[in-house]
Amino acid sequence: MRCPFCGHEDTQVKDSRPTEDGAAIRRRRFCPACGQRFTTVERIVLRELTVIKSDGRRVAFDREKLARSIRIALRKRPVTDEQIERIVNGIQRQLETSGESEIPSKMIGEMVMEVLKDLDPVGYVRFASVYRDFREAKDFERFVGALGNGRGS
Repeated sequence: MRCPFCGHEDTQVKDSRPTEDGAAIRRRRFCPACGQRFTTVERIVLRELTVIKSDGRRVAFDREKLARSIRIALRKRPVTDEQIERIVNGIQRQLETSGESEIPSKMIGEMVMEVLKDLDPVGYVRFASVYRDFREAKDFERFVGALGNGRGS
């Protein structure tokens, strides 16, 4: 592994441990050339995923983009980073084991909505407002009204 600080080609692993959910391994590394320490995360990738956007574009699946959108929806909510990481790992695992290499973005959005609906109602509405492209207050009213009637999706 190349050192991100000085570019030295050979760094040493000082400590390895699985993440809380066992979906990855965190490695503490040391660079003998510059003395800096850094952490890497190693994950199993079962298949390369391509996301088909609503306009037809195809882009590589980006787990960090998924995590970022969930974090934004859950900002200042009583949800831990570990819970968000488990959500992202679970969605990625479902996508990789689905047997499909090309995944419609709508499918990913629906998966996130399903998880957030049970986890945090406020985060669910926040995510829905972006995902469903709410344009005015009436859109929120209809969505929250449907949520109160048990139809919130």
